[in-house]
Amino acid sequence: MKKNNWSQLELINNTDHPKKRFELKVENETIFIEYILTSDNSIYLTHTEVPVSMEGKGLGSTIVKKTLQYIQEKKYKMIPLCPFVAAYIKKHPKEADGILKDGYSIK
Repeated sequence: MKKNNWSQLELINNTDHPKKRFELKVENETIFIEYILTSDNSIYLTHTEVPVSMEGKGLGSTIVKKTLQYIQEKKYKMIPLCPFVAAYIKKHPKEADGILKDGYSIK
């Protein structure tokens, strides 16, 4: 699959995994963001992982973008604890418009 086709990948919300996570499946590899969803619909993004064989291909950015879209659709409020997610939002602040939990900012 070419880099320009990453946007066509399906974001999987894997709630069966011991740690809930959003996943992308690419070439027998799994790219993921672990999260915690609270009863008040706050979502903590805690960890992003891209297998070494998939690094540098834009998949980390792709999964963050798709995850932010999912959060917007669900009307959750996000707390980005993962440094990679925070760095992505700093570069693309409009993609996180309206979804950061009150009291949280990315600087």
